[in-house]
Amino acid sequence: MRCFTVLGPSQSGKTELVQALAALEDAHPRSETAGHLTLTRFGFMGEDWCAIDVAGGPEFARMGGAALLAADAAVICVAPDPDEAVLAAPWIRAAEAANVPSFIFINKMDAPKGRVRDIVAALQAYTSHSVVLRQIPIREGGEIVGAIDLISERAWRYREGQPSQLVEMPKGEADREHEARAELLEQMSDYDDALLEELIEDHEPATGALFEIAKRETQHRDVVPTFMGAASHKNGILRLMKALRHEAPDVSVLAGRLGDKDAVAVGFHAQIRKHLGKCVMLRALGTGVKTGAQLGGSGLGGLVDVGGKAGGDHLEPGEIGISVKSDQLDAGKVFTVSGGAAVPDWGRGCPPALARLISPAHERDEVRLSTALARLAEADPMLRLEQDPTTGHALLKLQGVMHERQTLATLADDFGVEVTTHVPDPRYLETISSQVDEHYRHRKQSGGAGQFADVAVIVRPSGRGDGFVFDDVVKGGAVPKNYIPAVEEGAREALDKGPLGFPVTDVSVTLTDGKHHAVDSSDFAFRTAGRMALREALGKAGPVLLQPIERVDIHVPSIYSGAMVSLISSLKGQVLGFDGDPDYRGWDVFRALLPASAEEDLAMALGSATQGTAWHEMSFDHYEEIYGKEAERISKEHATAA
Repeated sequence: MRCFTVLGPSQSGKTELVQALAALEDAHPRSETAGHLTLTRFGFMGEDWCAIDVAGGPEFARMGGAALLAADAAVICVAPDPDEAVLAAPWIRAAEAANVPSFIFINKMDAPKGRVRDIVAALQAYTSHSVVLRQIPIREGGEIVGAIDLISERAWRYREGQPSQLVEMPKGEADREHEARAELLEQMSDYDDALLEELIEDHEPATGALFEIAKRETQHRDVVPTFMGAASHKNGILRLMKALRHEAPDVSVLAGRLGDKDAVAVGFHAQIRKHLGKCVMLRALGTGVKTGAQLGGSGLGGLVDVGGKAGGDHLEPGEIGISVKSDQLDAGKVFTVSGGAAVPDWGRGCPPALARLISPAHERDEVRLSTALARLAEADPMLRLEQDPTTGHALLKLQGVMHERQTLATLADDFGVEVTTHVPDPRYLETISSQVDEHYRHRKQSGGAGQFADVAVIVRPSGRGDGFVFDDVVKGGAVPKNYIPAVEEGAREALDKGPLGFPVTDVSVTLTDGKHHAVDSSDFAFRTAGRMALREALGKAGPVLLQPIERVDIHVPSIYSGAMVSLISSLKGQVLGFDGDPDYRGWDVFRALLPASAEEDLAMALGSATQGTAWHEMSFDHYEEIYGKEAERISKEHATAA
């Protein structure tokens, strides 16, 4: 079996394309939908094929690398509009990162919105490989009625719902065909010295030799061949499928791209299914994938074929199946007989864009939710499960809104757990702005042993990022040395919540003097005195609110980089600059500093400003002071929520 992944933006016609390809010779193709992937298994010219259709939402482009873990080739489906070429940029980038041989199919050519050459030129802006046009359209009366293959020099006329008909080359197209073919051969000769020599000597290359050169250059990713048609009318479909059959490599190449030539299988997707548990989609890379055999360090429980049909007890190299009752297997891993290893970076997807605090709608579901989230995180490598340090609640990090909806639906449908979600608050802190001398005496007598401790401290602001610093300059044993650690412990306890309601940082405390009692003093008494002394001092030392500032790296198509300046400014951020991405043509890395409170707004605004093509990474940079009404509002909202 050979496998290809179909990528492309929403409304480009990917699903229609897969259905048309599968129906060319197979009257009963089998399909399996799992989350954002649809697998279709079909036969063509005596061979088994599987097409993986990836949903076209912007966030799914960030997850597209996982679908390429099982692919011998990628088909990038694009709209016939040069202005929409940028929408395909994330998908082209995913295919380039995976180093997978790629084909471009310009769909919906029954209603083009620009010249084919302009579409190809616009797509070329986003790939470092040569996008070569392998067909040119035949036009009659302003409509596209067929295509000419530039290698075989055969003309085909489209027929509604049927394979195209071979016709004579239209006389009016001959000059245009010769010009386009010469350009194609020139591009191909850049990677083949023998062809270059033939062209220099003005020899006509043999058609068979040209097809072999095209195959080699496609498999080596020197070129990206481009075809055209209209999947809804079944136009141009057969030519694309024949190109895949002739030029896509077999599964033996995939193991090398995955970085482990000894791998037996790769897990590229998983789902939690009711009554079945974790189901992992596998592609066999070698022999030995069968029920009961060792895979990933344990026995393989069972296999189900694509389309829900009960499969056999094994997978031949290249075949795709769904493993059940095999808890040792996970998506996003390459398996040998004895274990599994993480897939390359390109197969892991982009960092999550959304964060959600999640809690059960009913307290009785607390344990069930914890178990369900652990299972989901195990099955979905694009999802990250953490614990919020402020609230202690589970923190889910997801790729986007659609990913969130799918996850919540799985919790409700397959685990029977209803949940509520909230956007997490940034981890605000507070510090002080001035020095204070504070004296506190703790005395308590309520029968029996009393409590007595007297401390004098100097509280001052320390450097940003220094945290809490404690020292003592006590002389003459006013505070016995064995009680000084208790004073420090009490002071640390006071930092848990300052006058503004947030944890306190960057404070220096010096114990200068004190008194003790031979009978009533104790560690507890001095800890209490240290805590109360610092609490009193913090309120007098000019408390200041601190907000976390994140460093943001935005990966954005170059045409949108200018718009990032106003976007960051509108979110009260600071632009640091941008540079061209050294690894991906047509992309920039835009750098900025942004308040952590704006992360949710950034994710939404970025989608609107770049038509969903950009994505970002955030990491903590530093804390920054906030004053005035904004600080008052944050403190008041925090107190109300608490």
